[in-house]
Amino acid sequence: MPHRRLTGSRIREKRLDQGLRQAAVAQAVGISPSYLNLIEHNRRRIGGKLLSDLARVLGVETALLTDGADSDLLDQMRAAAALAGNMAEVSRADELAARYPGWSHLIAAQARRLAALEDRVQALNDRMAHDPKLSNALHEVISAVTAIRSSSSILVGQEDLDDDWQRRFHQNIHNDSVRLATSSEALIAYLEAPDADDDVGLTAHEKVEKYLAQTGFHLATLENTAADIDAFVASSGLTGSPAQLLTGFAHQYIADAAAMPLAAFVIACQTSDYDPVQLAARFQVPFDAVLRRMAHLPPDDGHPPTGLMICDSSGAMLLSKPVPGFGLPRTGGACPLWPVYGALARPTQPLRIEAALPNVPAARFLCYAVAVPVAAPRFDAPPVLRSTMLVLPDPPPGNVPPIEVGISCRICPRTTCSSRREPVIEGVTLQPAL
Repeated sequence: MPHRRLTGSRIREKRLDQGLRQAAVAQAVGISPSYLNLIEHNRRRIGGKLLSDLARVLGVETALLTDGADSDLLDQMRAAAALAGNMAEVSRADELAARYPGWSHLIAAQARRLAALEDRVQALNDRMAHDPKLSNALHEVISAVTAIRSSSSILVGQEDLDDDWQRRFHQNIHNDSVRLATSSEALIAYLEAPDADDDVGLTAHEKVEKYLAQTGFHLATLENTAADIDAFVASSGLTGSPAQLLTGFAHQYIADAAAMPLAAFVIACQTSDYDPVQLAARFQVPFDAVLRRMAHLPPDDGHPPTGLMICDSSGAMLLSKPVPGFGLPRTGGACPLWPVYGALARPTQPLRIEAALPNVPAARFLCYAVAVPVAAPRFDAPPVLRSTMLVLPDPPPGNVPPIEVGISCRICPRTTCSSRREPVIEGVTLQPAL
């Protein structure tokens, strides 16, 4: 799990936020500066009256110093603030989350809902502009209206028409009216909004991920390589595009399970300390298959928590399994420094990179990533790549400093990052290192 800040670390952070000197705070609570220094570096336990006095001097709730706020929730709240421009006091998000966790989760949930609905509106706009079926339907309606107008204008013109020609034009108007009614009904049915439910605004990929999250991304039914995929998809309750995506996922899952049977794979994971390179060599399978298989281990059997992200050559997210502290936005420009994107520039080359978020202390992740072709190569055509990244939170310290990553530019406090696309929103600051 991501490293949680200790009480002393939070005390030091709040003191520095307010520009208070260590000696002044120590004098205010009746202790020596050296003792406060030990507390701030988590070398002395603290509680009771002294903790209350420090909270009073720092002007915060005691719970904010002892419990803090979940970093994932803070990232979601900062992302919510980014949607509102500079209206929210982003620097006080952790205080809000600590004092009112229920309201904070509601803010994060509402922000996700708004983002999903905005994505839905954008998708409908794209559909209106580029959907060939819609374009043909509108053309049919306009064509019928134009034909009726032409026939009508002749009938009401100055020229006298004999009865035979009048009957012909009347028949044309009738036929075109029937065609107009039929095409209009089809167009209305095509544009009719779906019934409101809990999944309104979710994309097909998000509906699949929501279903998979209910099982921890481990599907015991599909461990049997003879499983009935149609029956499995039907039992999920998904239909249309989500059902098609789940069908493709099930085929891939069964193929991975056949190549790496669960019982043998679990033993191999434990003996190799969950090293995907050793596992790929042990089972003679592609590196990306091992990353997927590790992400689909049973969540309740003592395996380390894992996150998974799969994207295509454009960076569009195809599958996302979040893990505490890690979760990239599906739209809106995620941080390009994550290895899942870097792997696209080095096809078939496995990457092992430690990444750190700008928390205090930094939340660290060990990332394995690889991008592989998913279609046969063709002359004068770009390769069709798919990048897969496995994320292991809170790895043991390594010999190589981690790369500094973020969630997205708007909520990343690293102002000197060379990959920054837009300014950070007001109020997000990088806290000093402990």
